[in-house]
Amino acid sequence: MIISSDIFEAYLLCSSKCWFCLRGEETAGNMYSQWLRSQNQSYRKEALKRLLASGHKADSIVAPSQLVNIRNAKWRLASDFVVRKDNIEASVHAIERLFSDKKPVQLIPIRFTFSNKLTKGDKLLLAFDSLVLSEAFKHEISHGKIIHGDRYSQSKVKVSLLTRKVRKCISKIAALIGNNALPEIVLQWHCPECDFQAMCRKKAIEKDDLSLLAGMNEKERKKYNSKGIFTVTQLSYTFRPRRRPKRLRDKREKYHHSLKALAIRAKKIHIIGSPELKIDGTPIYLDVEGIPDRDFYYLIGMLIRNRNSLVQHSLWADSPKDEVTIWNNFLAILSSIEKPIIVHYGSYESSFLKRMNERYGGSPEGSASEKAIKESINLLTVIYSQIYFPGFGNGLKDITGFLGFVWTDVDFFGIQSIAWRHLWEHDRNVSVKDKLIRYNAQDCEALKLLTDTMQHICGKEKAGHKDRVEDATVIYLDSDRFLKKSKWQKFTSPVSSLEQINSAAQCNGPAFFLTI
Repeated sequence: MIISSDIFEAYLLCSSKCWFCLRGEETAGNMYSQWLRSQNQSYRKEALKRLLASGHKADSIVAPSQLVNIRNAKWRLASDFVVRKDNIEASVHAIERLFSDKKPVQLIPIRFTFSNKLTKGDKLLLAFDSLVLSEAFKHEISHGKIIHGDRYSQSKVKVSLLTRKVRKCISKIAALIGNNALPEIVLQWHCPECDFQAMCRKKAIEKDDLSLLAGMNEKERKKYNSKGIFTVTQLSYTFRPRRRPKRLRDKREKYHHSLKALAIRAKKIHIIGSPELKIDGTPIYLDVEGIPDRDFYYLIGMLIRNRNSLVQHSLWADSPKDEVTIWNNFLAILSSIEKPIIVHYGSYESSFLKRMNERYGGSPEGSASEKAIKESINLLTVIYSQIYFPGFGNGLKDITGFLGFVWTDVDFFGIQSIAWRHLWEHDRNVSVKDKLIRYNAQDCEALKLLTDTMQHICGKEKAGHKDRVEDATVIYLDSDRFLKKSKWQKFTSPVSSLEQINSAAQCNGPAFFLTI
């Protein structure tokens, strides 16, 4: 079986994806992954045209069949060809041939990627191309180039330093080829971008796999596995609430994966510690959309609650030049509100507020709007390690979905907004723009619902109800009734002495043993 560039790329992302690709597994696909492929293909064509315009003559491009003679040939650039050595095959985007009378011939493999920010995977793919080329032509290759981003920047990569890592990956792929069993399914960051996402998630849910818990890393998962815990349900039975020492009561509790699992099993919100959410002013629910690899923010959503009314603002930027305009409009709206309090979810909006202040300046010093920007409330920091919602992750959709919020576009999720924005920039379709604005506005509405729920929870926490453990949807773990509640089920037996032995086994005194 051939180990191609596509197979190698799949392995860098996920071993299960590589296994599916090796066996030609059919899949329904994924909107984002399909868009990503088409984007890279069109980028390659345009990047090659620019490369030719930069000094390469048309007659210097050769076909793959003409690549046999490297030392004596006169060609300078080759593109879109496949080179194979044994069972390893590389689809090389382009190769540049440098030669002079004084220096030996140099081969410079080139890759194209439309992303503005390079990843380690991009460099390893270039190193894979270089390795196959060097072995096929018995010619040493020390470095290559990656052309990427909106400005078609060129980055030089020393591929010789990555050869060892590439060989190691190839050997692991060879082991997958000989393994008829599907590797362990592990859900990870790449899943939303993958064609096999639905298939893998279905298998993980069937197994009740620990990787369903989005906040658990590989090291933690292996630690639980070593203790014989492989499912979310198993993990849920390991949580035990304990009274904290006085010296630690002012410090926040650490995050408990077992408590998250318990919340999922019980289908109830679990509270630990004393979460606080104070909104003394007019709340502004903020959600921002942008393109991360371009550091460009194109949509600012603001839902403002003023007494009994709600007002939605959607500030749209057609291009990066309009970014300053929507920021100034944002500041103008903010300054018109009495005692504004910005509420958002996650660090993306925190970074947005900080960067926009640095790029274009902020509100007047000492103003209420400046204070609102500096003291914005990130709900995730309140929730984390204190409020456990019954969902596999702590994303806004995971949490508000449990609370009953429904998005109009059910299958639309964060990363897809990047693809939709690119599609709008290509053809300026009004329906695409409306879809992005609607998605952003509904995020603001979901944020309001979550804020109201958290204020209700924190209010009850502060009130100190003795019977709050019996709330229909919320469990307070510091409740005396919950702490004193025995984890043992009542044991009954026709032999009364066995009941006495069972009762003694629960106490902290000497252990009793029944010898038969």
